[in-house]
Amino acid sequence: MTKEKELIGKTAKKGRTKFTKDDLQLFLLSLPTVIWYILFCYLPMFGLVIAFKKYKVAPGKGFIWSLFKNSDWVGFENFKFLFANNKTTTFNMFRNTVGYNLIFIILDVVLPVTLAIMISNLRSQRLAKVTQTAMFLPHFMSWVVAGYFVFSFLSTDNGLVNRILLNLGRAPVKWYQKDALPFWPYFLIFLHIWKTMGYSMVVYLASLNGIDGTYYEAAVIDGATKWQQTKYITIPLMKNIMIIMFIMAVGKIFNSDFGLFYRTTRNSNSLTSVFLTLDVYVYNALFNNPRPVFGYISAAGFLQSVLGCITMVIANTIVRHVDSESALF
Repeated sequence: MTKEKELIGKTAKKGRTKFTKDDLQLFLLSLPTVIWYILFCYLPMFGLVIAFKKYKVAPGKGFIWSLFKNSDWVGFENFKFLFANNKTTTFNMFRNTVGYNLIFIILDVVLPVTLAIMISNLRSQRLAKVTQTAMFLPHFMSWVVAGYFVFSFLSTDNGLVNRILLNLGRAPVKWYQKDALPFWPYFLIFLHIWKTMGYSMVVYLASLNGIDGTYYEAAVIDGATKWQQTKYITIPLMKNIMIIMFIMAVGKIFNSDFGLFYRTTRNSNSLTSVFLTLDVYVYNALFNNPRPVFGYISAAGFLQSVLGCITMVIANTIVRHVDSESALF
């Protein structure tokens, strides 16, 4: 019996190391993606050294020469500009970035999953497709266009909302001034959901379509209601994709949607405490700087990447300890 096990082990080992024709086909199929990632994701990573240098362009020289020969090493000096303002501004910046993202992470799981389940239970397939398409369309709209739509509703002079208020005998509201400050967090959350929910819902609908229909047939025979089918079949079978989407979202907790916070608020100084995030702060700091400071941009991106990686690893570690099969890695 021992000799047979050794023979089987050697045969399996030889089989694993043999490069077959199927392996060649899979390798060639994945080769364009591998090349794309090497060229656009891994090779540019050496440029992170700009975050620790005072980058200066040398006339007549290339990027590599300018980076390593013409730029002085400054250590963590480029990172200091993120904390150069007063404590209130720095606190608001990180509070808004992390706070909004925490709300977005929760809503981007709960609402799309709920809507995906509701649409999958519609009897009319035509209505389901129309609803799915209508909710998916905002994903293709840029924040520049969406910002103009928001302005057409909230304009102080000719905005639709203020016209309705005037017709109701109410005083118009200056939506881009401090008077409307308490409303803007809800506006921003609503706009994020409106634009991104359709795409997330499609992901969960694809997961729903992959569930074996025999589970539901057996549940119907046993007399299970729609709620019981959802609770004991749909949600447990969608758990893995929900957790993966959650972990990936946690990895972007220090990033923010620049278009959402900058374009829709029109960068109003009166609303800074509400929409100031890390990305908006970096843009405003560079825009107001008379000279280009490439190190500031790299420092902010480097900090976001490192903090995002740490939070994603922590979230994955927690998930792995709770349910190892649902962990991303």
